[in-house]
Amino acid sequence: MSIQLMIAAAYLPPDVLSQSQKLALMKIADSADDETRLARPGLTRLAAWVGVTDKRAITIVTELIAKGLVERVETGKAGRSAVYRVFPLGVPPTPTTPDLKAAAEARKAAPKNPRKARSGVVRSAPAKPAMTYQDVEAREAERQQRAEKPQVEAGFHQGNPEGEAGFHGGNPEAEEGRVPPVEPDEFHGGNPLGSSGGTPSFPGSSSVLPFPPTPTADAVGESAPAPTETPTPDREVPQKGCARHRGRPAASCRGCGTNPRAGREREREEAKEAEHQEHGRFWDEWHEEAASRRQRVEERPESMEAARRAAREALRESKARRQQKT
Repeated sequence: MSIQLMIAAAYLPPDVLSQSQKLALMKIADSADDETRLARPGLTRLAAWVGVTDKRAITIVTELIAKGLVERVETGKAGRSAVYRVFPLGVPPTPTTPDLKAAAEARKAAPKNPRKARSGVVRSAPAKPAMTYQDVEAREAERQQRAEKPQVEAGFHQGNPEGEAGFHGGNPEAEEGRVPPVEPDEFHGGNPLGSSGGTPSFPGSSSVLPFPPTPTADAVGESAPAPTETPTPDREVPQKGCARHRGRPAASCRGCGTNPRAGREREREEAKEAEHQEHGRFWDEWHEEAASRRQRVEERPESMEAARRAAREALRESKARRQQKT
């Protein structure tokens, strides 16, 4: 047990280690030797100390090794714990109280997000810290009292009770105080003569209306061009490009092909097509060469037979040499 190494691990700043990493480092330092700084903490005790699973404990130790705070000397096996060396690059000094206060003030002054920091903002003071359990119980009682306080229900106000002053949200019960049931003057008294009496309908937006047909050449007295093949309703020509920015491609649009992601997709498709063509060319050449070899064999059968005899003779000679060696 090394209390000096454990204290050095405990005072490491939070921007260097997370809480789980600091707990694991403190456990390794707790079981380390003062002189050699070698430790055998054991995976079971290390995981229990940090409060994580065995697999997560191994991951945390690997993170400490990556930070240079722990060095693995021997790997662990069944029945034998792994050996670690704490602070292989040197034991950090223990900070003094003024150093700790200065670091805490710097962390408080630093904004959470420097890009969204606002100057001149005064924060409200935090609540008074609880001194005893009675303060905590008082806070809980106050919180429950606020939660049980009746809230104003949603809807229209039905009226004030008798004798209560304030704004009255409804009509009184007496008939003389009600609003007379007449039609206001500013509304239309009825439909004009000839109206169907139904709800008037208005035409929709021009964006949903069909486009007018393109005028033909014979409509203006010109000679009509030769008829070309027009797409039928059941076989339409697919549109290419971006229908939104047609004729004026945007700076970053996947449809126009100017988006970086669309460019990468296009490059991958082109590379795949080139590879496919290369493979096809290879197999075409291979088939052509095989066909030419087959044609040469058919044209000169005697040379093929001579090559076969030479191969048989070479095989017999190699077999005879192996038998002589044995």
